[in-house]
Amino acid sequence: MGVKMALLELRNITKRFGNLDAVKEVTLDIETGEFFTLLGPSGCGKTTILRMIAGFDAPDEGELFLEGKSLAGISPEQRPVHTVFQSYALFPHLTVVGNIAFPLEMAGLPISDIRLRVKETLELVHLEDKGGAYPHELSGGQKQRVALARGLVNKPRLLLLDEPLGALDAKLRERMQVELVALQREVGITFVFVTHAQQEALALSHRIAVMNAGRVEQVDVPEVLYSSPKNRFVADFIGNINLIDCFVVDSNHHGLRLNAQGLGEIAAPAQTEMGIGRHGVLALRPEYLRVGPANVPPTLKNHFLGMVSEYLFLGDETVYKILLDNGMTLEALVANAAPGRARFHEIGDRVLVEWRHDAGVFLLA
Repeated sequence: MGVKMALLELRNITKRFGNLDAVKEVTLDIETGEFFTLLGPSGCGKTTILRMIAGFDAPDEGELFLEGKSLAGISPEQRPVHTVFQSYALFPHLTVVGNIAFPLEMAGLPISDIRLRVKETLELVHLEDKGGAYPHELSGGQKQRVALARGLVNKPRLLLLDEPLGALDAKLRERMQVELVALQREVGITFVFVTHAQQEALALSHRIAVMNAGRVEQVDVPEVLYSSPKNRFVADFIGNINLIDCFVVDSNHHGLRLNAQGLGEIAAPAQTEMGIGRHGVLALRPEYLRVGPANVPPTLKNHFLGMVSEYLFLGDETVYKILLDNGMTLEALVANAAPGRARFHEIGDRVLVEWRHDAGVFLLA
């Protein structure tokens, strides 16, 4: 069997705007049928990459390939690609049907084909009863679905989504996330999604490329990005995390022994070829921490005493900030599983904080 070719390949793509390198030597492979997300803070280059895939901008260096063929010199309208913007970009003077039919009319399809395709696409996005409505008569979620329908109606090889849920309120955004995943699964079209929202990226994506200052820091499935970040930027950007400053005391196949100032020794998972004396941080997710009364004997290898300095009740969970005796603050996420109990600890309570020896990941400074 031959090597499987990616649907879209970016090879050492660089894009400059004046003296600014907006995108620096980015190489990515995106597979057929994948929900692939570019995630990063504002200004990291993710939308610039999307614009180069769409053909609105050309790379200064490097090349893009779609199904093995170079996209150099191919205009946006000739590419089997459609972009859905955060602003929806709907025509206010056209009905829902008119907006969805527009790309097909531009392509010169027969009217009978257009009607059939529009009908099928309206059903796909559950807007069968809104065909005659105008954009100003629709809710935010409905406008978003019309924009998606217009992007899907001409069956592109790639659908590019630039912060498409950014204008929606939190509850509607959550519902649209579920619909977007179901829609992508149903149509089987490759989605390239841009967002700065970590939870959204984790919830939606098959794979995520985390970007920072024009470069890709790490590409992986959400579970690996979350539990095994490659560096401090990825650890800090994806979700909430505790970063404990420490250095390596011992390293073998059983695990690492670390030392944190004022805390003492910490056991951490093994890492190959980690030299003694190396300085870094132990990246530890808040949900890995257990919090209990200070007078109960510890059961885990890593255990430290502290005091509850703050808490944030989130309904199903409570976030506790624990001030350890050395002055370091750790964040712990505790599930509110007991009925009728809003929280387990009060501000000022002395507590024991514990975590397993195989929790977290040591990252070099």
